[in-house]
Amino acid sequence: MADTLDRSGPRPGADVDAPIDTPATGEIAVLAAVQGALATDRGVRVARGMSLFGEHAAGWLAIGVAGALLDRPRRREWLGSAAAVALAHGTSIGVKRVVRRLRPGHPAVRVLVGTPSRLSFPSSHATSTTAAAVLYGGLLGRRSRVGATATVGLMALSRLVLGVHYPSDVATGTALGAAVAAGARRVIRRNPTTGG
Repeated sequence: MADTLDRSGPRPGADVDAPIDTPATGEIAVLAAVQGALATDRGVRVARGMSLFGEHAAGWLAIGVAGALLDRPRRREWLGSAAAVALAHGTSIGVKRVVRRLRPGHPAVRVLVGTPSRLSFPSSHATSTTAAAVLYGGLLGRRSRVGATATVGLMALSRLVLGVHYPSDVATGTALGAAVAAGARRVIRRNPTTGG
């Protein structure tokens, strides 16, 4: 099973782990249930792929640059959207450094991927993915909205499958990404590309 895929080394927050006989409750119970249902070999591979794509918002930034290159009439909107995705990611990192919540560290939760930091609140992956979905979805039109919404949900779920975030981390990251995107969208709409 997915246990054989665990190459993450020591658990983040191991110094604050709950004793082995502590029952999983609340968000830990949700994490354990998600992992029990979805952390199969295939599920973990998919979640790790999403994690890699979203690391430091790199995949989303690459899509923004590609959009600017391919959709020259709206180049400014694509670049503004990509900048807003970077802003959303940076904002989530700033919040993490203030809040300083450690990643899950309970025996009921398996950590199935390495992370660049021990801090978990909010999920930067959820933040940047939501910002990208809102902004790029707006540029791609109505048909893309279902896919964009599904991508946000899958990225958020992947963070739980991998055992690196609490549900409240991904929910807050999603809300933060949506808020940054909404503000950015207003600015971008006030300054649209004028002509080719």
